[in-house]
Amino acid sequence: MKVLKKRIKIIGFLLSIFVMMNIIAFFHAYKFTHFTENNSEKTKSPEKLSTIEKVKTLFFGVNNIKPKNVKYPSQKYEIIKLKSNKEIECWLIKNKNSKGTIVLFHGYGGEKSSLITKSDEFIKQGFSTLLVDFMGSGNSEGNQTTIGYKEAEQVKTVFDYLTKTGENNIYLFGTSMGSVAIMKCIYDNKIKPKGIIIECPFGSMYDTVCARFNKMNVPTFPMAGILLFWGGIQNGFWGFSHNPTEYAKSINCPTLLLYGEKDKSVSRKEIDEIYFNLKGIKKLNVYKGTGHENYLIKNKIEWSKNVIEFFKTIENRSGKQHLNLQKS
Repeated sequence: MKVLKKRIKIIGFLLSIFVMMNIIAFFHAYKFTHFTENNSEKTKSPEKLSTIEKVKTLFFGVNNIKPKNVKYPSQKYEIIKLKSNKEIECWLIKNKNSKGTIVLFHGYGGEKSSLITKSDEFIKQGFSTLLVDFMGSGNSEGNQTTIGYKEAEQVKTVFDYLTKTGENNIYLFGTSMGSVAIMKCIYDNKIKPKGIIIECPFGSMYDTVCARFNKMNVPTFPMAGILLFWGGIQNGFWGFSHNPTEYAKSINCPTLLLYGEKDKSVSRKEIDEIYFNLKGIKKLNVYKGTGHENYLIKNKIEWSKNVIEFFKTIENRSGKQHLNLQKS
């Protein structure tokens, strides 16, 4: 009888811990995927948190303030609002004698004003640009983010909009979450951009959740899986199926994949697996001494060179295809 009571107590204790873990994960997942518009301070990046702040964050979740556009293009631009699964706002910057239009998608916790410097570089190269606020960010509707899952539908909305305007040369650029949304959109909808430039996409949703735990020096098991489970349930999808490594197998258009060798949010293994699965023309460039950040800060010259070479590769390929059609 004493042994039975002891076992019941142990089971009760373990069950109470499991319930507590799920409660913590539930609130943590909600805060991670929903922005707030209050005036409280945004939680700092994991590597900048003190031990006490890390403990507080682990129990109560991150405090995400809705990203706001903090600056505006120096060029003349048009504000475009599109109805997708949420209403999204975009800035269209037209370039005279444009070579095509490059659509720019931001990362997690970003907004379209964070893309202005890269838009400027594309404009210098002769392209028009369209900068997009994903749902929950900038001037777009809502306060929700799904780390690229539902944002993929917004990529399609923008692509369809440009196609209807008669634009034939559509390129897609994304950083981090923006890259993932592009990849999922191609996987889901079979859209055919002229080429894509993707910066530091994560290999899977589980990988990126684990990376956040690792940056705080906290064991990933079992909390990463529990957090991902509740995050998916709250946002209406199965988080374990959000897998850019798998999406890459459906990407046949020319792809430039960019990565910082000191990235603590995305591993080199994830990047190599994505690169291996990409079909068609592809190029991987890795920047030394660079983390999960804006590559123009430390690698502007190299980044611009990589992008220019990528566009030349596409132009040469198109020229050869045109010549072969004439011969046939």
